[in-house]
Amino acid sequence: MNFLNQKYDAIIVGTGPGGASVAKDLANKGKRVLVLEWGPGKPVTGKLWQYIKEQCWPGKGMLIVWRNLLGMVRGITTGGSSLFYYGTCFPVPHKMLAKYGVDVTKEEAETRKELPIGILKKEMLTPMAARIMESAKSLGYNWKQLEKFMYQDKWRPGFQFGYYGDPHGVKWSAKMYMDEAVKKGAVLLNYARVKTVILEGRKATGVEFRMKGEKYKVFAPEIILSAGGIGTPVILRQMGLKDVGKNFFYDPLITVCGKVKDLPKRKDEIPMTAGCLFPEEGIVMTDMALPTAIDKVFTAQVFRIWRLFETKKTLRIMIKVRDDLAGHLTDGGGVRKALTDDDRVKLMKGYAMAKAILEKAGAKGIYKTWYLAAHPGGTVKLGEHVDSDLKMKNFENLYVCDCSVIPEPWGLPPALTLICLGKRLAKHLTGEKNAVIKTSVSVKKASSKIKKKARARR
Repeated sequence: MNFLNQKYDAIIVGTGPGGASVAKDLANKGKRVLVLEWGPGKPVTGKLWQYIKEQCWPGKGMLIVWRNLLGMVRGITTGGSSLFYYGTCFPVPHKMLAKYGVDVTKEEAETRKELPIGILKKEMLTPMAARIMESAKSLGYNWKQLEKFMYQDKWRPGFQFGYYGDPHGVKWSAKMYMDEAVKKGAVLLNYARVKTVILEGRKATGVEFRMKGEKYKVFAPEIILSAGGIGTPVILRQMGLKDVGKNFFYDPLITVCGKVKDLPKRKDEIPMTAGCLFPEEGIVMTDMALPTAIDKVFTAQVFRIWRLFETKKTLRIMIKVRDDLAGHLTDGGGVRKALTDDDRVKLMKGYAMAKAILEKAGAKGIYKTWYLAAHPGGTVKLGEHVDSDLKMKNFENLYVCDCSVIPEPWGLPPALTLICLGKRLAKHLTGEKNAVIKTSVSVKKASSKIKKKARARR
């Protein structure tokens, strides 16, 4: 294999927003990077079958929490879950990160200049989202448009949103970062499932992985695990670290639906266009248009069989909550985490608010769907398992950059936060972060000397 004959400066495991950000920025700095992705890297088709194979395959993309019959989804593909997310950009939890010595304000500013983050233009606000927003505002909710990761100049009326991946390239995904990294010289291997990190004493020197039935070992001076909130702790468990993968979050959600007769759903509805955040309660509500196939699954799971053919008449609101830290992962990545009483109370409070909004909007026959969960995290926590540079404590040259490092639940999709952490880590690995600190210190010293001389002259 040609990749075995190359020397690398870094090996990155996983291609979600965190890993892809590190890969792109390191490659842009001329670093030799090898990226290992368990899933495929085929062209984005936007077809249902690709979505099923890469996001919903049982035991891989779809993990079942049997205590609640809750389905937790994750993308196993180049770009990770961002290939199938709804492209909504939620705030970075700066105050939370600051408690652990992490400041990504500069990286957020850089990301906002680099990526298409913004409120949708007026013509992209479709009637169903507008109806829900109008109803919510009339009830006193601070319902407003949300920022999206979308190249709005590429959008055209009639484009179906990229629920199953976006072949039009309107919705940004981490796959775009990976494409850029590869153009800059990074080597990307798909179907490469990392089993463990190779150690020499307490120093990480490489990884062991399987690809197409064969076992390989590759080596580099820096190893970055970005395999996600489930994948990363599973790899660390194989190193003997049994304290990871405990007391984590997975952002449970339900949707609330109602039928309206006077507002047929358009093909180009955009989900999560607008919503309302309740940070104190740990609840977020947004509109949630769905494509026909997913709408039917949501409807069938709660046995509303007579509603299976009313997709175009359905108004839907999503309720996502900040769940309690609890549960554990098995060594194989099984999820053992039940909803707590507080989690259920939050979901039901959200349901009551959403029901009132839909009733005000004229919807009839309102019901809620069953539990889902997304973007698990807190399995390899900042402060507990990794330091402020995202380096694993008690190990050299081993870093983690994905949702697993988020130390506290905050109940919001983490894409922007992970991109910022990836940028910050890339700076650390190239010495840029330390250079900035040294420059700042030098400037302060020079300034102090100038002030002393000025006082002496006086």
